[in-house]
Amino acid sequence: MLQSLASNSCVRLIQSHKSTWYFVSLVLGYLLYLIFGAVVFSSVELPYEDVLRQDLRAIKKQFLMDNKCLSEESLERFLKKALEASNYGVSILNNASVNWNWDFTSALFFASTVLSTTGYGHTAPLSDGGKAFCIIYSVIGIPFTLLFLTAVVQRIMVFSTRRPINYIHTRWGLSKPLVAIVHATLLAMLAVSCFFLIPAAIFSALEENWNFLESFYFCFISLSTIGLGDYVPGEAANQKFRELYKVGITVYLILGLIVMLVVLETFCELQQLKQLRKMFYLKKEKPQDRLAIVEHDHLSFTTVSNRPSVHSEDKTQTFVSVQTLGSPNDDPLIQ
Repeated sequence: MLQSLASNSCVRLIQSHKSTWYFVSLVLGYLLYLIFGAVVFSSVELPYEDVLRQDLRAIKKQFLMDNKCLSEESLERFLKKALEASNYGVSILNNASVNWNWDFTSALFFASTVLSTTGYGHTAPLSDGGKAFCIIYSVIGIPFTLLFLTAVVQRIMVFSTRRPINYIHTRWGLSKPLVAIVHATLLAMLAVSCFFLIPAAIFSALEENWNFLESFYFCFISLSTIGLGDYVPGEAANQKFRELYKVGITVYLILGLIVMLVVLETFCELQQLKQLRKMFYLKKEKPQDRLAIVEHDHLSFTTVSNRPSVHSEDKTQTFVSVQTLGSPNDDPLIQ
C-alpha cells in the first residue's frame, strides 16, 4: 500500500514537472556531447600534433648544426618575431610579400568576416586605433547585420517557403505537414548543392593546395560562421585577379549566410520541430486562464467588500420601517 502511494506520488511529481525534467536531460545530453567531441578530437589530432612537433624539433636541430655560427637563443628570438607577425597576417617569406592585407578588397573581406562573426583570424588590426575602431564598428555593425539578415530572410521566406507550401496544400489537397517536410528537404538539398558542392569544386580548382575535401571544409566552416582560419582563399602569392577574387568571396559569404538562415528557418517552422522545442520550454500561462483568475479574485473581493454594506442597509431599513406615533390615539392597540 505504501509502495503504491509512493510510486503514484513520484509519477505525479514527474508529470507535474515534465518540462523541467526534459530540460535537465537536455543539459546533460549537451554536456555529454561536448565530452564526446573532446574525446574524439583529442584521440584523432593528438598523434598528428606529436609528429609535427618532432619534425619541427628535428628541422631546428639540423638548422643549428648546419649554421654553427648562429646560437639557439638568436634563432628563438627570430622565430618568435616571425610567428607574432604571422599571427597578424604578415609573413616574412619572399613569395608572400607581394600581397597586402589592408588594401581595399582585403579590408572589405575582413569587414564582412567581422560583421558576420565568422572571424577567420588570419588578419587582425595592428594599431591601437584599428583595434578601437574594430570594437566600435562591431558593436554597431553586428546588431545592424542581424537586423539586415532578419529582414531579408523574412521576405525570402514568404516566396521560398510559405507560399509554395500553401499553394501545394490548397491546390492538390496534400497534408500540410507532409508538404512542409518534403519542401524543407528539397530546399536543403538545393542549398547544399549550390553553396557547398559547386563552390567546393570551384575552390579546389582555383586554389593550388586545396583538394575537394579541404574546399568543402572551408565552405562549411565559413557558412556556419565557425571561421577557424586554417583555410582562407586568395592568400596565394601567385593568385590571379586577387582583388576580384576577394570581392567574389565576400559576396559568396553574404549570400551563403542568407541561404543558410532561410533553410534553418524553414526547418524551424516544421510542426514536428515546434513540438520538440515545446518539450524543453516553460509553459506559458494562457491569457484565458489569467483572465479567469483575475475575474475570480475581483468577484471574491467584491463579495467580501459588499457584505458590511448589506448588513448596514438591513439595519437601517429595520429602523426606518418603524412608524412614528404622532398621538396616543394613533396607536392601533389603544384603538
